[in-house]
Amino acid sequence: MTLRSACLLGGVVLLGSLGSASAADLRYTCDDGQALTAAFTTPGSGLGSVRLTFAGSQEIVLSADGGRYAYAETEFWIKGREASLTRGGVTTSCRTSE
Repeated sequence: MTLRSACLLGGVVLLGSLGSASAADLRYTCDDGQALTAAFTTPGSGLGSVRLTFAGSQEIVLSADGGRYAYAETEFWIKGREASLTRGGVTTSCRTSE
């Protein structure tokens, strides 16, 4: 199994375990103190997307490539309950307890 296949499978398994057919919201807390909500859409014929909402209601929508969601200088890479968030070249680790 290639790394890309494993990431794709991991993202599909995570989204499938979230239960909702249209979207699932998870709250993350990051090591740098950021808090965010990730609203995942379930992939239809494509790979899906996530809407990240930060404090102050700033929202960013990222397209999926397996467990990796990216747009411009923002990347949100999920693996299980952990995630890596990169914004403007700065990376932090995040996790959800949900």
